[in-house]
Amino acid sequence: RVVVAEPRRIAARAAARRMAWLLGERVGERVGFTVRGERAVGRTTVVEVVTTGVLLQRLQRDPELAGVDVVILDECHERHLDADTVAAFLLDVRAALRPELRLVAASATTNAAGWARLLGDAPVVTARDVSYPVEVVWAPPGSPVRPPHGMRVDPVLLTHVASVVRRALAERDGDLLCFLPGVGEIGRVAGQLAELDAEVLQVHGRAPAAVQDAVLAGSSGSSGSSGSSGVSDPAGSSGVSAAGPVGSPGRRRVVLATAVAESSLTVPGVRIVVDAGLAREPRTDHARGLSALTTVRVSQAGAAQRAGRAGREAPGTVYRCWSEAEDIRLTRFPSPEIKVADLTAFALQAACWGDPSAEGLALLDPPPAGALAAARSVLSAIGAVDEAGRPTDRGVRMSCLGLHPRLARALLDGTAEVGARRGGG
Repeated sequence: RVVVAEPRRIAARAAARRMAWLLGERVGERVGFTVRGERAVGRTTVVEVVTTGVLLQRLQRDPELAGVDVVILDECHERHLDADTVAAFLLDVRAALRPELRLVAASATTNAAGWARLLGDAPVVTARDVSYPVEVVWAPPGSPVRPPHGMRVDPVLLTHVASVVRRALAERDGDLLCFLPGVGEIGRVAGQLAELDAEVLQVHGRAPAAVQDAVLAGSSGSSGSSGSSGVSDPAGSSGVSAAGPVGSPGRRRVVLATAVAESSLTVPGVRIVVDAGLAREPRTDHARGLSALTTVRVSQAGAAQRAGRAGREAPGTVYRCWSEAEDIRLTRFPSPEIKVADLTAFALQAACWGDPSAEGLALLDPPPAGALAAARSVLSAIGAVDEAGRPTDRGVRMSCLGLHPRLARALLDGTAEVGARRGGG
């Protein structure tokens, strides 16, 4: 049995459905998936696609991974903290419990040599897939743009991105995929594209699974969903924002997306990518004692992944909203989260694994000593670990909630006060 770990739910579902389609089957037969709140796995499933968060929890419950022969860590270049933690735990399992367990780290743009060393001088295998050339068009703003600060992005850049989208649609054929750092920026750019004779769709991690899947399938899905939709127009109405009737045949599509569409996905019909050149990465918010997202320049590896979305089905074009000179100065890879993010959740997972100091974990980058000490101090203060750093019963329960330990403690305490109940509508 093979377990494939993906960084995002949309990627896990898409990968499983693609593999099942290739086999001429439905999801849940030989290929299935498990993400938070959704599972499609049957008795005949031999390939299960999961998120790294799901695999992390599974390892804590069953370190032996009984019945699993191979684990594939996909998109390992992204260096999310969960993914690095999962890799370290898997190496522990292979060394102590399952020497026959096979581990594969996969990515189109990763530091292959580093991962090969981490996996025990593993061979590096290059798999050539069908790909098409992607022309690069440099499209920097004509006026000065203030650098991003925190979550703030200069409106001048967003106006420029909207103008590049219009230019690209006029110069090239096919649907367009535009990368923006967050939901707010997507909404603002969508508002500036309202006059387009095209279907303008907004896709990000908060979007309902049905809407995300419909975009990946080449249709916009239903616009009549109730509740708070992650795919919405700037005014906040639910469903899919479109410049005209949703799903109109023959109309071009403009998909405004965050990094959820950066890797592992093929958006049908896309021949053009417009890249705003920004990304969101976690940083420690010392005022709140939690992780917070901040806006940074995209890495060269991230930009290459984004450009590749234009050449999945045919030759394409990427419009980069920065200059070629700026491109040379971009960092090669994204910052590893373990180096810059709050480590409280990582420290709790390490404690539950039996290595509170994390010194025995095989990691590509060791956690900063100061950040880890601060994280362990927080865990002690909220009663998640004892004086020796071992997890308390409360700490074990907190680690299973998939929340920052501070929030998990608040949730457990609140449950004791008001009672456990499931929120409605």
